Amino acid sequence: MSRAYKDHKNYCCFTLNRLVAELGIDLYQQDLESKMDKILASDSYGISKEEVKHEIRSNHFMTNKVIEKLAEDGLVTVLKEEGRYHVRITREGVLYIRRYNEFFLSIYDEQIKDHYRYRGLPHWARDADR
Repeated sequence: MSRAYKDHKNYCCFTLNRLVAELGIDLYQQDLESKMDKILASDSYGISKEEVKHEIRSNHFMTNKVIEKLAEDGLVTVLKEEGRYHVRITREGVLYIRRYNEFFLSIYDEQIKDHYRYRGLPHWARDADR
């Protein structure tokens, strides 16, 4: 069986959903927009560059490409302190992935299932049938 090709768009989807999971929120809750400032006010969320690499299960080059693209689009911020990167989702990132998750799941269904074949689909992929 050949593996399904995944490009940086798939990996951006995986990364944004992982960052939302770090917030500990229901992405599809009512009035999310009005709660965003309070949710994002905490400094205790975000993941390291290494955690992004682990989430997307790709190489250093693709990890950098994904983080740079997400930052360029304003969907994440990247803080570099003492040689370490801390990636945090922005308000725009949360609203973007909320809006486009269904699209990603319909277009990239095969690639998403392939990516998570050994550990099972994450909640955002299972719960998308709302």
